[in-house]
Amino acid sequence: MSEFFDPYNADRPLMLKCSCGRDHSPADHHAEVAADAAAAQLRARSETAEFEAYSQEFIEATLVKALFPQDQERRMFLRAVGKKTAMAAIASVLPMASLQAMAQEKGAPEKKDLKVGFIPITCASPLIMADPLGFYRQQGLNVSLQKTAGWALIRDKIMNKEYDATHFLSPMPLAISLGVGSAAMPMNVATIQNINGQAITMSLKHKDNRDPKNWKGFKFAIPFEFSMHNFLLRYYLAEAGLNPDTDVQLRVVPPAEMVANLRAGNIDGFLGPDPFNQRAVFDEVGFIHMLTKDLWNGHPCCAFGTSTEFIQKNPNTFAALYRAVLTAAAMARQPGNRELIAKVIAPAQYLNQPEAVIAQVLTGKFADGLGKVQNVPDRADFDPMPWQSMAVWMLTQMKRWGYVKGDVDYRQIAEKVFLITDARKHMKELGHSFAATTPYPKYKIMGKEFDPAKPEDYIKSFAINKMG
Repeated sequence: MSEFFDPYNADRPLMLKCSCGRDHSPADHHAEVAADAAAAQLRARSETAEFEAYSQEFIEATLVKALFPQDQERRMFLRAVGKKTAMAAIASVLPMASLQAMAQEKGAPEKKDLKVGFIPITCASPLIMADPLGFYRQQGLNVSLQKTAGWALIRDKIMNKEYDATHFLSPMPLAISLGVGSAAMPMNVATIQNINGQAITMSLKHKDNRDPKNWKGFKFAIPFEFSMHNFLLRYYLAEAGLNPDTDVQLRVVPPAEMVANLRAGNIDGFLGPDPFNQRAVFDEVGFIHMLTKDLWNGHPCCAFGTSTEFIQKNPNTFAALYRAVLTAAAMARQPGNRELIAKVIAPAQYLNQPEAVIAQVLTGKFADGLGKVQNVPDRADFDPMPWQSMAVWMLTQMKRWGYVKGDVDYRQIAEKVFLITDARKHMKELGHSFAATTPYPKYKIMGKEFDPAKPEDYIKSFAINKMG
């Protein structure tokens, strides 16, 4: 008999697929059982003294990493000045106290029953896993995760107040706040959901055509215009001498439809979120041409946030959400948890993807579709700090490609939308000016330095742009 019907089995209903009595396949049932077991194991880990100590240091470690992207630099600094002097110097320019206070202080939530939107991709791992691991409940919240088909729908539902908070693409709150692509509504990024974790995936027919200079006329999918995927793909193509607006076609395609479009030959490739890059390899329709970490190691992708109005009306609720997601991010950051997380988020109500596919993404041990198994531990990572220099970079790309025009007050917009919470206030209390560039770290994208203090010079340095 098939898995669908077994009329001669007394232990199974006749017309249902699973012996548990629910209308799902045995494979789905097994995935849910495995997910429950993995969630219980992770939940137990979160309650240990070891994890409590780890999570208390998590924010500080994340902030220090931003100051010293190369660990060798951090070590040289410590050896030169000593631990105590280093701690004082770092604390003088980074808002550690205010961030840690937000993560620890508790007040009664103004609103307990919440709808939180998400797109079923690995970028949303902290937001998703906080549900089965009970982190929302620990904060006194009853969160209903709302799986959503596409980013335009996410935008509309948060703007219409159907969602209380949501999974965002990091540039989306900037665009919505500015009224670009929609009506204007102030939004805030509470945390970055993930860094890295994306790839350029190409059709198998292009295995022997890896040079982007030869891609004129190609069709590429991106998940949304206001996405890091769009901006990074444009950047990559332009560095190869192609104008992304005239030499190729960029099509907005929901992430879940990218692999099907690749299989059908509607597109030549996509720069999209995982697990769909890995799913294209799993389905033998594509190969991973390049991880986006090789374009910009540590780049932000997705974020968690809500409207400014919601935060103002529900500050305790917002802080509780922040704590829950931050706890999940701390767990996701630990490599030893990644395989269990893959089990937790694989079932149908979350990503609805094979566990093996998700595990390859999260662990960084993956088949590339070119006959090799690669080991890239930081293929995907989870660094929650919404650095305002990241926002400035996104704004430069919005201006570079004509999404915004005229004068842009980069820093003002970045500080209104990306919440490095109470940084200005904290530094004033310490007697330090916010003019220092350290809270705005510089980045290297494809070998070129981005200085957030000079956004206009940065834009003008590119030969290919739409600034006229």
